[in-house]
Amino acid sequence: MLSRSLAGLLLLAVCIAGCTSAPDPVPSSETMDAINRTLASLTLEEKIGQMLLVGFRGYSVDNDSQIARDIAVGRVGGVILFDRDVALGTSERNINNPAQVRALTASLQGYAGKVPIFIAVDQEGGAVCRLKESYGFTPTVSAWSLGEQNNETVTREAGRALAAMVGENGFNLNFAPVVDLAVNPDSPAIGRLNRSFSANATVVADNARWVIEEHHRQGVMTAIKHFPGHGSAVSDTHAGFTDVTETWSEEELQPYQDLIARGLPDMVMTAHVYNADLDPDYPATLSTPTVTGILRDRLGYQGVVVTDAMDMGAIHDNYDLRESLRLSINAGCDIFLFANNLVYDELIAERAVGIVEDLVEAGEIPEERIDESCGRILRLKMEYLDGGAGVP
Repeated sequence: MLSRSLAGLLLLAVCIAGCTSAPDPVPSSETMDAINRTLASLTLEEKIGQMLLVGFRGYSVDNDSQIARDIAVGRVGGVILFDRDVALGTSERNINNPAQVRALTASLQGYAGKVPIFIAVDQEGGAVCRLKESYGFTPTVSAWSLGEQNNETVTREAGRALAAMVGENGFNLNFAPVVDLAVNPDSPAIGRLNRSFSANATVVADNARWVIEEHHRQGVMTAIKHFPGHGSAVSDTHAGFTDVTETWSEEELQPYQDLIARGLPDMVMTAHVYNADLDPDYPATLSTPTVTGILRDRLGYQGVVVTDAMDMGAIHDNYDLRESLRLSINAGCDIFLFANNLVYDELIAERAVGIVEDLVEAGEIPEERIDESCGRILRLKMEYLDGGAGVP
């Protein structure tokens, strides 16, 4: 039985000391036993809950907060914090200053039961940076500026600073780095915001590796994004349907192939881009040929796949919640991100868990698929989070 002390759950940087890489490709029998024991101890609702990572409103939480109740009953496996509330058009959301953020993240982790939660943030540096200098955090630099220098020492220093900022403030997961290629420098979601290291796949792969390794040295998980590539898009999946059929190329897979071969990704985040050459029916997040066929079977990735926010326009405006959950789970995705920012639904976790339970009971999603995803999640939490897969 792994330790599950309250002190461990309240650690601001909950990690196993010395963790420097993603889980081994072949887990030990002891690890598998721990995962299986935990799976057996969870209800179907709790297993589905591990697959949800949600956003919420508020600078603090208490026993009456919906997100605290969701965590406490095992209805979510992770949360994400933002500095802006897009739906309300305000800068009042979750992040005000370092002391407030540390108190919030500790409180959130304190509501976890058997399994600690992921506490995530988009801290890429540059334009996409939730822990901003204006809130009292350390300044950051963009990925593009690092890629232009393409200097290992410089990039590692920037990655180390990002990881320190994330870990010191109670986050254990950074949704970074971006490994999209800057194919279209005017792409509204990537190139225009300088989120990509380069248009050169080798430069992207190298700089991403240095950033990931610096996060791992400080026990912080990362998620590379946006698979299979958003850098050529002429529109933004936040806003709606985004077709890259005529602009995407196989070269955009190279950073994923390189990083996966090195065993580095903790998570891979899918894009909501549509590519008729990869799947004539569905965008990547909902696509079995893309997630299972390319990412898992062709590139050999067997770790956690997290979706981009399911409330972004490309998904939310074109598919109802039941259909998008059914398709994405059966496609091979493991964690469903509901940022709760473009649109807000305080009860999204309760609704999503209920829908997936119904889908399992109706035979539209095999329970084995839920166990498969939950097992991957537990394994990652075991690797990084104190008491991650412990059984009482």
